Formats: sequence, C-alpha cells, structure tokens
Amino acid sequence: MKRFSTLFGMTIVGAVVLIALCADFLAPHDPFAQDLMARMIPPSWMESGSPLHLFGTDQLGRDYLSRLMYGARISVLIGVLTVVTSGLIGTALGVTGGYFGGRVDDIVMFAITCRLAIPLILVALTVVALIGSSLTVVVMTLGLLLWERFAVVARTTTMQVRNIDYVAAARAAGASTPHILLREILPNILSHLIVIATLEMALAILLEAALSFLGLGVPPPLPSWGLMIAEAKDYMFFSPWVIMVPGVALFVLVLGINLLGDGLRDFLGVSQRR
Repeated sequence: MKRFSTLFGMTIVGAVVLIALCADFLAPHDPFAQDLMARMIPPSWMESGSPLHLFGTDQLGRDYLSRLMYGARISVLIGVLTVVTSGLIGTALGVTGGYFGGRVDDIVMFAITCRLAIPLILVALTVVALIGSSLTVVVMTLGLLLWERFAVVARTTTMQVRNIDYVAAARAAGASTPHILLREILPNILSHLIVIATLEMALAILLEAALSFLGLGVPPPLPSWGLMIAEAKDYMFFSPWVIMVPGVALFVLVLGINLLGDGLRDFLGVSQRR
C-alpha cells in the first residue's frame, strides 16, 4: 500500500511538472485570449459543452484548460523557488546552530522561536499589501517565512552527527569548518531535508493560492489556480464547475506532493537504518 501511494504521488507530481514545462505545446488555446461571445461555456462532458473547450471557459471567454495548464507552471515555480529560498536560510541556520552549539545555538533557537511566534498568513498578507502583489514578491515573502522547519530539522540532525567518527576524523585531519559542514555533515542530513522540502512545497502552493484568492497573490491576468478560484467565486452557485476545476487541480497536486513526501520519508528512513 505504501509503495502504491508513493508511486501514485510520484505520478501526480511528475505529470503536473511535465504539463508545466510543456504548457506552451500542450495548451489548446492562448490562456490570455478573451472571447466575450464564448463566456462561461461548460466543460465538454456537461450539457451545452463544446468540444473546442474541454474544461469550458471563464467569465471572459478564456479557455479553462489552457489556463489550468499555465497555472500549473505558476504553482510549480512558486513551490520550487520558495523551497530553495527557505531551504537555504533554514539549513544554514540549523547546521550552524547544531554544529557550534553554545551561544550560537541560543541565537538560532531565539530566531526560530521568534519566527514561530509570528502568524504566517497575516505577515504574508501585510507584506504583500504594503509592497504590492507580484510573482517575485510572493516567492520572496513565502521563502522568508517558511524556513523554520528546515532550521529545526537541520539543527537536530546536525547535533546527532557532529560527534560521529567520520566528523571527528575530518576534524582531527585538520579539515576546515566549512569543509566539515559542507562535505561531512550536510550530505548526511540531506535525506531529512528532502522530506521537509516536499512538505514545505505543498504548504507554499496552498499559501500562494490563499493569497491569490484574497487578491494579494499573483496579479492577473497570470493564470494562478488560486486566482482562478477567486475569480470564480461570484459564479460558483450558478456554474459550480468554474471553482471545482481549479480547486480539484490544487487538491490533487498537494495530495500528490504529500504522498511523495511520505514515501520518501519511509524509503530514506529504511535506507538509513540499513
């Protein structure tokens, strides 16, 4: 069962990444092209649907399937860039605090405690509202707010391995501190950080969707899934599919990332025990 769920999650994530990379070739229409004569066409499997628009059109006559494909690119891009930014910050702090200990570790723990005391979504809303909404602002805001899990895991695992024989041998051989941190410690805690990266990627995608739904995320006309849900909320009682299509896509992607993360955790944990 675990193997099936991991394979299922990997298939979902791989398919979404492939669609995001090949959206220019796979999208049947221009996602930004408006056709007011073709507004709110239902999906092709519903009554009055059109085979020219498999997932229908939105309130401006834009093809929903094309916007969904380009929205996958936005979600994947935000997830990856956020994880890279927060991972670099959190890993650097955690490894530094876990290796040196003492006052350095106290400072790192104080920073982690301060971050945990900050309400994440409120700070993100405030920053984006003050600076303005753009893809860069959203990525930087989420990256600077989602590093604490990386820091906690990196600190804990570094404290576990800093006195192991291979680290002591490198230290006795005269290896420099950067060499020990980058060549001896970091590769041996990387498996834990990979699992955290999958969880943080799913969280970043959900937070971006929440910000876009509140009008403070990716600005229109970029086809973000959260923005598509926000634009569809005025029509959901009469045309529920306009909010169900991006909502289901967002749910499936986050589910796939979490299943893949669980599978990686089990696989890497077994590998380490061996």
